[in-house]
Order: sequence, then structure tokens, then C-alpha cells
Amino acid sequence: MDYALQRRAVLADVYAGRTGLFEVCDASPYLSRAAKYHGEATSVACPVCRKERLTLVSYVYGDHLGPTSGQAKTGSELARMDAAQQEFTVYAVEVCRSCGWNHLDSSYVLGVETVPGQQPRRGRRRAATE
Repeated sequence: MDYALQRRAVLADVYAGRTGLFEVCDASPYLSRAAKYHGEATSVACPVCRKERLTLVSYVYGDHLGPTSGQAKTGSELARMDAAQQEFTVYAVEVCRSCGWNHLDSSYVLGVETVPGQQPRRGRRRAATE
């Protein structure tokens, strides 16, 4: 699922002065550290400060993941998990390490799809359902 429409609406409110920067540039220290150590740089400039390129941080969630659920993962870690784990959901958050802008970019499902009574099938990246 892509959250581009929500992003545009939030930015329109910021540019129009209806929403303050303190409301949208509120990345937690944990998210900022995750961006530094687990994030992947993008070519997109921050829409708020325009000083730095955004970083994409991917978080994994799934009942069967145990203590791994809720952790930030790199692209290579996601690829390994995709091949070895049951289905899990990934939430990708864009973060500006300069001003603290952050917004949910997308969510999708990875992992091996399990169908009752059949052999597990390798899952394809697909949109997460809410």
C-alpha cells in the first residue's frame, strides 16, 4: 500500500501554514538511529528542509517473528527473511536525518506464503491489507 496521497495532504497543510513543522518533523531518537544504521539512502530531497536526502527505514512485523518483530532491517536482511520466513509485513518509513521529517511511505508483505494442506510457496511482494 502506498501512502503518497496522505503524504501530499500533510505537506500541503505544512506549506499552507495549517500544520506546524514541530508536528511533522518529530522523528523519535529511535527512528533517527534506525535511519543511521539500518536505513537506505534515497535520491529524494527532504520536502520540508530540502537540506538532505531522505532515508528509507524498513520495519518488520509478524506474530511468528518473535523478538524480531518491530525491528528495523536493511534491504539485504529483508531479502534473507523473505526466503526463510513465513509471511510478514514490512512498513517503510521515510526519514530526514537533518530536520526530523518522517512519514509512512509504504507497506507490503514478504515471506513464504503458507496454504493449509499444501506445500509452502514462495511469496511475492504484495501490498499489505489493513
